[in-house]
Amino acid sequence: METKRVARRKHGKEFKAEVVQACRQAGASVAAIALRCGLNSNVVYRWLREDAAPIHADARIKGAMGQCGDAQFIAVQLPLPSPALAPSTDIRIEVRRGTSSVTVSWPLQGAGECAAWLRECLQ
Repeated sequence: METKRVARRKHGKEFKAEVVQACRQAGASVAAIALRCGLNSNVVYRWLREDAAPIHADARIKGAMGQCGDAQFIAVQLPLPSPALAPSTDIRIEVRRGTSSVTVSWPLQGAGECAAWLRECLQ
């Protein structure tokens, strides 16, 4: 029994150059261009790597911003974290063995003693 071999598609240099050029436009989506051209995006990314012209990140950022070329940084004041989200001053350990469970709360300042106690308990 013979297995049928599927021929790989070969794309001309002109087609590759057009796809690469489209991907290098500001704000271009490589995945969308690949889909529109009937290509796998991995193939297009390989073509981009093989192409000599580098992708300029600033051009992509400007494209993503659209026509907002005069965008400015705006400082935003974030609220303080609630006390419930504040870091704990205790070490909390839960040890489970079979159906038994023990929860231990230890002061953070005694971390060394906590480690020694835990080593003893788990031996």
